[in-house]
Amino acid sequence: MKSIIFFDGVCNLCNASIDFIIQRDSDDTFLVGALQDELSREILDEFEVDKNYLDSLVLLESGEIFYRSTAALKISKNLSGLWPALYPLIYLPKWLRDPVYDWIARNRYRWFGKKSTCRLPSPEEKAKFLSKENMHTAIPAAV
Repeated sequence: MKSIIFFDGVCNLCNASIDFIIQRDSDDTFLVGALQDELSREILDEFEVDKNYLDSLVLLESGEIFYRSTAALKISKNLSGLWPALYPLIYLPKWLRDPVYDWIARNRYRWFGKKSTCRLPSPEEKAKFLSKENMHTAIPAAV
């Protein structure tokens, strides 16, 4: 079953990160959805994630929610190339990992800008974006 990555759909850095992930998701492990999207909100509501939360990637994997550096490292573990080599950083305590993540998150709009609306997938990307049609491939807890 696929894991779902939720991201800030108006953030330029977040959108670039999703492009990066899609290009390296050679095993087709992930679906992605904007945190602002109604379907994403419905799913995250089941896991008691605040509807206004936009400060981090959110990963739904095996029925569990992961945030910030933990989400990013779990994602990296499944990407092609050398990115899985970053995964051992997961063994560092969150109090060491998350401040760097939070600093970037706080400054992402100022440094990278933001769009006025959420990104729409290209026809080639459509199968990678969360939709009612492809929910059957997502983790069972999210269906």
